[in-house]
Amino acid sequence: MALTLGPSSNLLEFDSFNYEINDVENPELFRDVFEYTEIPKVPFNFRHSPMGMPEEIWITDTTFRDGQQSREPYTVQQILDIYKMMSKLSGPKGIIRQTEFFVYSERDREAIKRCQDLGLEFPEITTWIRAKKEDFKLVHDIGVKETGILVSCSDYHIFTKLGMTRKQAMEHYLSVISDAFEAGVMPRCHLEDITRADFYGFVVPFVRAIQDLAKQAGMKAKVRACDTLGYGVPYTGVALPRSVPGIIYGLQHYAGVPSDMIEWHGHNDFYKAVSNAATAWLYGCSAVNTTLFGIGERTGNVPLEAMVFEYAQLKGTLDGMDTTVITDLARYFERKIGYKLPEQTPFVGENFNVTKAGIHADGLLKNEEIYNIFDTKKFLKRPPTVTINQNSGLAGVAMWINDNYGLEGSHAVNKKSEVVRFVKAWIDEEYANGRVSAIGGAEIRQKVDEYVTSEEAFKGTW
Repeated sequence: MALTLGPSSNLLEFDSFNYEINDVENPELFRDVFEYTEIPKVPFNFRHSPMGMPEEIWITDTTFRDGQQSREPYTVQQILDIYKMMSKLSGPKGIIRQTEFFVYSERDREAIKRCQDLGLEFPEITTWIRAKKEDFKLVHDIGVKETGILVSCSDYHIFTKLGMTRKQAMEHYLSVISDAFEAGVMPRCHLEDITRADFYGFVVPFVRAIQDLAKQAGMKAKVRACDTLGYGVPYTGVALPRSVPGIIYGLQHYAGVPSDMIEWHGHNDFYKAVSNAATAWLYGCSAVNTTLFGIGERTGNVPLEAMVFEYAQLKGTLDGMDTTVITDLARYFERKIGYKLPEQTPFVGENFNVTKAGIHADGLLKNEEIYNIFDTKKFLKRPPTVTINQNSGLAGVAMWINDNYGLEGSHAVNKKSEVVRFVKAWIDEEYANGRVSAIGGAEIRQKVDEYVTSEEAFKGTW
């Protein structure tokens, strides 16, 4: 039992945790928690991991890898355009630190080459490859310094998919990681399905062995904790293997991985992708892996744009990130790629800061802070607006006219304005006669034009 100075606590700590692989004969499937014919359970053991966010945190991206596994591939030009916008969003400090590519098709390699030719510092181009020696040479030859390697760590994968024992899997993985070091490429070890893995019986001894190999090679190795099916839980006191705080703390303190070598990769199967990612940051993980708009397998990944604003909330600064590019990216996806973002998607959906309720429009008309989350015009080039329907009320009509005609200050209309009452009376008549659809902008403009050319308007009762 050795006494060492803790790198994160700066306190003397006993280094007495020397977990060895538990090479079980039968797989540990945690059936008390993951009984397939029942909803997964959230067990608590009330062990609290100390919160400790690293001084520096950042975002990584897998839009061109995991993000392409649930949709048709992007063209080379689309990848190039998105990469340039992502770099602008990242800002001078490179908060979006890396982005991940496939390398197998000619299209993939051409996209990497054209992005490399831009000479942009951020996001750094990394890859994902199969665990084969010839693939490391491929990565090295195209000038990539880091690559992801799939090292599935739950018994669901080791026993059922690979047909191996834990010891066999560990030996296979370590031989592949050695090949990466031999090729001069930093391995990023993707611990697939970590939220169903035996953390102390396999994950910790395996990751410690990775750290030992890295020391021998005089290089570094990253660890990506992959919540492959979204089972991670952010709550305090949750038991492993589902505890996000427990996984991140354990990787640091029991497996010896420094914060800047730990990355969280989550999925949204249980609506916890963003909260789990933020929790990973809070408990000592430096990097959170994302995709643009959360596009990814099944329910998707952690949305990149969500973590941009999560970063700003936790750090109190955007650190130079240009958030207006998020709106540019959303428009590009819809207009150039043809990908329709769900209307209610935060920050980018059509209805993100649009109100249809009259009582909300009334509040926005008086002071937009009442019903808008922040200055969306400043940060996203999207001022709050309204859609007109049967619930919009006079305030909604007034706000729509002000927004669409650029009326401000003393020129702005309000609920008492005659033009507002004229348009509202027509709307009420439409719905009284059985209309069920929203009122289109062209229709409202037509009614405003009718009023402007009417006798009432010439009397000065606008």
